[in-house]
Order: sequence, then C-alpha cells, then structure tokens
Amino acid sequence: MPPGSVMFVHAHPDDESLWTGGTIARLADAGVAVSTLCCTWAEGTKRHAELQRALATLGAPPAAALGYADGAYPDSAPGAPRLCDADFDGAVAQVTAHIRADRPDAVVTYDAYGVYGHPDHIHTNRITLAAVDAAATSSIYPDAGPAWQVRSVYFTTVPTSTMDAIGRRIGTADDAPPAGTPNDEIDLTVDVADWVDRKWTAINEHRSEMDRSTALKALLALDEDTRRRLLRVEYYLRRDLVQGGCPLLPDAREQVIPR
Repeated sequence: MPPGSVMFVHAHPDDESLWTGGTIARLADAGVAVSTLCCTWAEGTKRHAELQRALATLGAPPAAALGYADGAYPDSAPGAPRLCDADFDGAVAQVTAHIRADRPDAVVTYDAYGVYGHPDHIHTNRITLAAVDAAATSSIYPDAGPAWQVRSVYFTTVPTSTMDAIGRRIGTADDAPPAGTPNDEIDLTVDVADWVDRKWTAINEHRSEMDRSTALKALLALDEDTRRRLLRVEYYLRRDLVQGGCPLLPDAREQVIPR
C-alpha cells in the first residue's frame, strides 16, 4: 500500500533539499502528506527561515524544529545544548511525539554513517531510530500521544562511486574514512529529473550555507549539465518494520535495485 504520509528527519537546514529535496517535491506533487523535522537551528534564526522558504519551494509545509544547536554554531539555538550533547532520552521523546502526532507511514533520515560521517547526522540517525521504536510502544512516553507504528524507515545515502567523484572535485583528506554506501547495497534510487530545477532552487534558498560551505560552493561552480546529473537521482536504504513495509513513493517509478 502506498504511503499516505512521510516524515523527513534532518539534522540541519539545507540537508532536506540537498539529500532529499527531489523526493519531497515528488511526494508533495503526488498528494502525499509530507512533514519535516529539523533537529538544529531554532525558530527565529536565519537558517530556520531559509529552511521554511526552501520547503515552500518544494511544495511542502513548514518544518518543525527541535531547537538544538548545530555543533559548529552556538548561535543556532542560543541557550540550548548542541545536538550531540543533548539529553538523548529527551530528544527521543521529542521525536516520538512528532511521529505520534503526524502518524507517518514512512520515516526518512540519514544512514548510520550520516552519509559522510557528520556527527550531527549520525546522532540524528540514532535518535530517529530510537523514536520510531518508541512511538510504536504505548508504555514508552505515554504522554506523547497514542502509539503509532511506522511501516518502513528509509535512509538517505549516496553510492560510494558518487562520493568518490565528489571527493575528487572538492578535495578530501587521504585518510578520510569511506563515505556513502557500496553501489550494490543501495536499495532504492529515486529519479527526480522532473523536479531537479525546484530542488536546485530550494538548495539556493539556503543562502547563508551556500556562502559558507566549501561543498556547496563546489556544487555551484559545476557546469549545469554536470550538476543536473548529480542532483537528478536520490538514493536510499530501506528497512521494513512490518510485513511488506511501505513503498516510499506512491507510483510505479520507484525503482528497487536488485541485490
């Protein structure tokens, strides 16, 4: 059965557009209820405002914010702990409450290595998985609403071949650990060619990050054809939590890669 709703849980503003923007736009255009939860950059901060503009570009409603600080920027949530320093149980309880309120059929977050090893991404993966389990168990956080069983979790990732190509363009340390997922272990590719222009516009809404990030500056410097090829496909691992699970997309263009 196709999804009626999908929740995206990301660590930072811009991640939703860069890693999953095409999928969000496809789902929104197909009438699937999309919700986004961002772990860092509190309401009222510049990047939270950029996030909301990006989601509007993708056709999705505004994101909710957990309100923790980005590990590198204390001003992202004045007075709040960094995401990786926050009380784990408290963070899980927050995400659990959002899952029970939104009742998503599928939840999307990062793979276990945070795609490329970012500590906030890795921590978001752990918080999200704990919350998905807790949300289905009525005795855990009983004040967070009625229990809800997510049918499948999808982990945004990138094939190692693509990460290697990106690394050659932007430069990475020779001793950096491998990033991404081996090509033959990818469960799902999503063709977002028809949505790539909206995805790129959404990425550009994150102006402060475009001005700061070496990787995004390198993406901006690419010729248009190369950039479109890079952005036109999004990749996922899939974990079913109930028999049969839940497809991420409501139409037949979802492609499962044979093992």
